[in-house]
Amino acid sequence: MVDVRPLRIVYFGTPDFAVPTLDALLHSRHTVVGVVTRADRPRGRGQKTSEPPVKSRAVAAALPVLQPQRLDDAAFLASLSRLHADLGVVAAYGKILTDDVLATPRLGLINVHASLLPRYRGAAPVHRAVINGERETGVTIMRMVKALDAGPMLATARRPIGLDDTSEEVEHDLARIGAALSMSTVDGLAAGPVAEVPQDESAATYARRITREDATVDWASTADAIHNLIRGLHPWPHAHTFHRDRRLILLRSRTEPLEPSSHAPGTILEASGDRLHITTGGGVLAITQIQAEGRRPMTPREFLAGYRLAAGEILSSHR
Repeated sequence: MVDVRPLRIVYFGTPDFAVPTLDALLHSRHTVVGVVTRADRPRGRGQKTSEPPVKSRAVAAALPVLQPQRLDDAAFLASLSRLHADLGVVAAYGKILTDDVLATPRLGLINVHASLLPRYRGAAPVHRAVINGERETGVTIMRMVKALDAGPMLATARRPIGLDDTSEEVEHDLARIGAALSMSTVDGLAAGPVAEVPQDESAATYARRITREDATVDWASTADAIHNLIRGLHPWPHAHTFHRDRRLILLRSRTEPLEPSSHAPGTILEASGDRLHITTGGGVLAITQIQAEGRRPMTPREFLAGYRLAAGEILSSHR
């Protein structure tokens, strides 16, 4: 067995996705000498300032935490250098690293990316894969370079995407898979060089950041596409539609093997009992969980008991 010399590691990460990898490092033979994360920021309706999940975990582990506004800040770079890190490990940090940061750890930096690169580079690889109806995704450990998610690959692991899987479910699994894969990669780097495979630039795709504008349902799309949008935007920002100027949030759905309808897309075909069926530009969609603004998520039966929807009415993409 190859003797693995412990490494001094500086960790870059921000959201929940990055916490399992930090935990794995903390429970390894390696030493996490510091954590770099995004600044605290206001969240929620009350805009109360809260700290990133990675910071909370780092503080609990009594680790030094750096939260630079700018990665070219001289004071930050000096603090980073004083950590004397052998290796940097990055998972969903949220900023493009500068040349100075990339040059600081003697073994460079590696990144835990939630896609099978070179597909879905960028900020929202899980959401875009689910929205696009992909049947498989995974995690890639890559060498960090200044270009966005373009470095050579050190390791990959795959995970199928079920027809009803949400982004939340897929991302939760990928965080766990990424933590294990990053640990085997770190151990490999500690033991000696690890093979690095260049990405095929001709196969690269980009997963742009999710915004609230992505959430409006276009009923002219197919039932499959809308179903993928609903599960792809779970848990945020959630797909939505409008009925009589009220926003209805669509949380869960399934496609129905019903005969094609001659009704306009967005027409409610049935709204009774457990059935809330809506025609689309191709096929019929059944809504299985729905929420009115300011109310809790409900089944169709619960929702229809207090909110009137009638067959023949048409749902809209705007108020």
